[in-house]
Amino acid sequence: MSFDFVKALLRPSAPVPHHRPIERVAADLRRVRRARACFEPGTSAVKKIAARQAFDALLVQACSALEVEHRLGSLPEGVDREIERLRVEERLRDLGLSV
Repeated sequence: MSFDFVKALLRPSAPVPHHRPIERVAADLRRVRRARACFEPGTSAVKKIAARQAFDALLVQACSALEVEHRLGSLPEGVDREIERLRVEERLRDLGLSV
């Protein structure tokens, strides 16, 4: 067995990111935002709820990647949660993320 082979085995591996690339998360946020804005009158409540939940999940991913505190997981649906969405979006924009 060669020394180089042993060194390669003992070398620590590159760190694995714990989240998706932030560029991908931002692109998905923009895509879901556009989809939510284009709902026709009469779109089912299930479709609207699913899109809102997808948007929130993406916001949470972005917050995790950029270390932004949020309360999206603890607020019930309603005005307070919508305000928190807007606050989080603004904070992410302040950090340079295009949502």
